[in-house]
Amino acid sequence: MKIKPLDDRVLVEQLEEEESKVGNIIIPDTAKEKPRMAKVVAVGTDEELKENVKEGDTIIYSKYSGDEIKVGEKEYLVIQRSDILAVVE
Repeated sequence: MKIKPLDDRVLVEQLEEEESKVGNIIIPDTAKEKPRMAKVVAVGTDEELKENVKEGDTIIYSKYSGDEIKVGEKEYLVIQRSDILAVVE
């Protein structure tokens, strides 16, 4: 199944952070904040958005933005253009 976002929305896959260790204490993934960086999987139909964000780009997005969806075993996030803070180069 292929997902194509509409209008000013972007389909992204969150970039995972690995467990970190502080001294002898391991901080599990569940205790951390969700990452705010993601890889763009698909871009909506908005022409201005397509000029700024392309598939494969890494972006930084707002903390509580987007709608989580699950397709098969993969989890994605659909966010709006206004929630994209920056494109990482």
